[in-house]
Amino acid sequence: MEAGVENSDTVTTCPFDFAEGLEFDPLLRQLMTEAPISRIKMAYGQGEAWLVTRYEDVRTVTTDRRFSRAAVIGRDFPRMTPNPIVQSESINLLDPPQSSRLRRLVAQAFTNPKIEAMRPATQRIVDSLLDTMAEHGPPADLVKHLSNELPMTTICEVLDIPQEDRAELRRCAIAMMAIGSTTKEAAIAAKAHLRSYFQELTVARRANPGDDLISNLATARDGGEVLDEKELGVMAMVLMMTGHDTSTYQLSNITYTLLTHHEQRAKLQARPELLSTAMEELLRYIPFRKGVGIPRIATEDVEVGGVLIKANETVHVSYLAANRDTKRFDRPDVLDVERPPTPHMTFGWGAHHCIGSPLAIMELQVAIGTLLRRFPELRLAVPTEDVRWNTESIWRYPHELPVAW
Repeated sequence: MEAGVENSDTVTTCPFDFAEGLEFDPLLRQLMTEAPISRIKMAYGQGEAWLVTRYEDVRTVTTDRRFSRAAVIGRDFPRMTPNPIVQSESINLLDPPQSSRLRRLVAQAFTNPKIEAMRPATQRIVDSLLDTMAEHGPPADLVKHLSNELPMTTICEVLDIPQEDRAELRRCAIAMMAIGSTTKEAAIAAKAHLRSYFQELTVARRANPGDDLISNLATARDGGEVLDEKELGVMAMVLMMTGHDTSTYQLSNITYTLLTHHEQRAKLQARPELLSTAMEELLRYIPFRKGVGIPRIATEDVEVGGVLIKANETVHVSYLAANRDTKRFDRPDVLDVERPPTPHMTFGWGAHHCIGSPLAIMELQVAIGTLLRRFPELRLAVPTEDVRWNTESIWRYPHELPVAW
């Protein structure tokens, strides 16, 4: 494959199903090296797509308004899952300036003061979960005691979702992320259940608002505008899913990474003040998901990195590859908790950068910082080759993480 060839006939089949621990996908690495902008065919959806992997090129595609997310609506676009995960009404499928109003409204719930106001409650939840793990004694499964509990508890507390509903909502969220061809009907049913649940919940909150995030969104104003009922329901659903998924899996992934990079873990324990920058480096380094996400459609001919992308063609970007770009990061395949702060793309870029990322980062900082402080001798309780990894969904994470101390 040659990089920068406008009309190359080479098309690479990309199942993006690599799931060996947290090793970097070798096919993605090959494309990054040999054809940073390449033509790909995926497991589901019609036709082909461009795959863009270089940091600067990814930044171009995610900020240039000639690449549209909204144009994806109604298309059977190339993707990893049998059924599209994203909702057609979601903010993730809106382009600026239409998306700007929604983002301004939702961002009111994730300001630094509001996130910091959540920190004491998050700390109490973490302390309680780790108390239970300590009482259980080693070996204990970190996934069961912390990773599965903290993010779901936190986001459900923030959204004020009743305790009795949480297990079913989590089951639906997991079902929607499955990649196997036999999971399509279950994913469709899960999506329908979540849409119905949050539509009913948000209507009730608008009628009788409380102090929770959904109520705040229902009453938030941008000038004279508020979220309509459909926007509010979809946004609440998206917040529940994203607020649960990333933090749940990254808690396990970050712990595993620190417990298998002894020098970096020792540096962080010796210098707790490194926690903030170390967290950003861990988020950059860990390939926490597979492949790609939601594509964009070129609305006119655009040249990116010396390659002509024609109007109406589908374009995927890889944030994972951008996070390992040698032109952007020195020794990108090396974990360095002392790395000077450099913006990474784990939470996306541009108009679709994750609005809830401040909450996820705060949760991870509190959880990992407390874990290392309370269990300074924490270690894996099984050999690394015995850790069982998820292979069924777009996310990469251990099913269990036995630890001792």
